[in-house]
Amino acid sequence: MLVLSRQKDESIMIGDGIRITIVDVRGDKVRIGIEAPKDVKVFRTELYEEIQRQNKSAAAPQAQDVDRLKDLLG
Repeated sequence: MLVLSRQKDESIMIGDGIRITIVDVRGDKVRIGIEAPKDVKVFRTELYEEIQRQNKSAAAPQAQDVDRLKDLLG
């Protein structure tokens, strides 16, 4: 992990198209702004992990669906 120190209104670049700017610092909270191309999805980690969990759950076959398919295929 790369660790950088930045102050309010300072930025870092990731590649050529992603800029992360420190917008505000208040106590133990830091507000950041992210500029990225529209095809780059940006999520908070907890939301990203929930999406991944839901995707895995949706992709897993349910027992009743497997049984129904077996019945249909005879």
